[in-house]
Amino acid sequence: MANILVVDDELGIRDLLFEILNDEGHAVQVAENAAQARAARLEARPDLVLLDIWMPDTDGVTLLKEWAGSGLLNMPVIMMSGHATIDTAVEATRIGAHAFLEKPITLQKLLKAVEQGLVRKQAVAGATKNSATPASGDAQKLGHPAAAMAPLPAIHQSFELELPLREARDAFERAYFEYHLTQENGSMTRVAEKTGLERTHLYRKLKQLGVDLSKTKRSA
Repeated sequence: MANILVVDDELGIRDLLFEILNDEGHAVQVAENAAQARAARLEARPDLVLLDIWMPDTDGVTLLKEWAGSGLLNMPVIMMSGHATIDTAVEATRIGAHAFLEKPITLQKLLKAVEQGLVRKQAVAGATKNSATPASGDAQKLGHPAAAMAPLPAIHQSFELELPLREARDAFERAYFEYHLTQENGSMTRVAEKTGLERTHLYRKLKQLGVDLSKTKRSA
């Protein structure tokens, strides 16, 4: 069981996510704006946050950036939006968001993203706890909460936001597909199912992006 914070200004979505995650055995808190989210973040110390992007007082990306800048981004944050652009998703990923869910959110995608986020938090916590006397530079990085929650090697990607939109979009999509290919050990069938693309379309897309399939298979 995990402690999860849901931040969304729409009552219907808050209630729905609360019911789903509560049924899964998690302890769920809700907030309807950034002010409540800040208070809940400090009081409850959630294991994972589901954060809506468009809110009336402070938008989710700004709040994410605030947490990252103040060393409070030590938990996976899953961004949610029904109107966000690829630029917004890229920016949120660059700041430190674990995943991005487009509304309306399907049950399968929600539970999968939450599961992966919690696994990531456990992996980071375990790696930090079991690390043998790191060098001074590494110790400094591990000691910083935001750095401790940096993406794992399999999904780490930084994006150059000064690039033209098309090039930035290609970089994001390339990282997205490489991540899923690595997760599924190069299985095109499973990646097609995960991404919602037909295999033929998926092959064309990977070729267009220049994804090297030989590098996406993990060694046994």
